[in-house]
Formats: sequence, C-alpha cells, structure tokens
Amino acid sequence: MIRLDALQKRFRTGPTEKIVARDMTATFPTGRSVALLGRNGAGKSTLLQMIAGTLLPDAGRIRATGTISWPVGFAGAFHPDLTGAQNARFIARIYGVDSSAMVAFVADFAELGAHLHQPVRTYSAGMRSRLAFGASMAVPFDTYLVDEVTSVGDAAFRRRSSEVLSARMENASAIVVSHAMPLIRQICDAGAVLEDGRLTWFDDLEEAIAAHEANLAPA
Repeated sequence: MIRLDALQKRFRTGPTEKIVARDMTATFPTGRSVALLGRNGAGKSTLLQMIAGTLLPDAGRIRATGTISWPVGFAGAFHPDLTGAQNARFIARIYGVDSSAMVAFVADFAELGAHLHQPVRTYSAGMRSRLAFGASMAVPFDTYLVDEVTSVGDAAFRRRSSEVLSARMENASAIVVSHAMPLIRQICDAGAVLEDGRLTWFDDLEEAIAAHEANLAPA
C-alpha cells in the first residue's frame, strides 16, 4: 500500500509556476497494477520520483508498506565513472541480492555487449535506460514504479521488456506511466488520472482511460 497524505509539490521557472500536487491525498492499494495517466507535463514522472523517495514534496507525506523500486527507466542514480557491471553489483549490495546473479541477468536482458564493462558516462540515453530496467527487474520489489521504459530499444526488446514486466506483476504491485495503451491494458487493472495537480482514482481501468482521453480532447 502506498498512501499520499496532503501532498503538495510545485516548481517555478521564471514567471511560470507548475503545480504537480495540490493537497493530493490518495491510496494505491497492495496487489494492484495502476496506470498513472495524464497529459505531457502533468507531473507523472515527478510523482513517481516522490513515491520512490528520490524527490521530496513541498508538504505532506508519503507512507508505504513493502519495498518500492526506483522509477524503472530512470538512470540518474548510476555513477558515470563506473561500468554498467560495477553499477549493477553496487545496486545488488544495496538491496541484498546476489551480485553475480544481478550482473548475469542484466547482461542477458539489456543486451549491452561489451558496453556493460565500459563506463556509464559513455552510454547513450537508451543504453542507460536498458541498464536501469535490467537492474530493477533483477530485484524482487513489492511495488515497481515504471516510467515509459518500454519505449526504449527495437520492437524485439520492447516485446521482451513487456514480457518480463508482466511476469513480475504476477507477484507484485506496480504504478505504470506509459503512452502505450496496449501495454497499459496488458498489465494494469486500475487507473489514476493526474490533471492540474489533482489525482483521481478509478477502480476500472477503462474508465480511467476514458477520463484521460476526455482531458486531452479539444475544448
């Protein structure tokens, strides 16, 4: 279970203010795979980072039971001067999993080849995302935070990403940000729509998608 209590978050860039959360209160239940929907720039990735604990809210708090992944697809935590394999081993030690098994899984899944043993600073954005996805899928989290990860790579890699993610969802919860509705319908069973700093929960996924599409429709 993840509980947002009176969450507030806003950013100011010059004269422009962006509000991500307006006194946001919501619960993501245990055992559900939730599609987090919203227009571009609504703050979905920011909300995931707050839930992960990598970004602090301005006010309010987040309470959670069980372990929560970092946002899958977010590679900002990698040390740029360490190789992909060294970063994977470091993550394994932090989360108490076998480091050799972690590296083997990442090597097989991310398909980085010799780049796995080169510094992460030499990676493209796509390579970093593949490394992040592979590392996160190697750790048995109770809740996975997924941020557009299946947009990375070619069709075969995206298909394999979806398959691995679906397998993890059989025993875990998830909050999923994606514009790929086939993926959303494949792995999610509920939805939450973020609009103008407010989060609306839908127990029915199709109702969430309909509400999201209504928000995108021209006025």
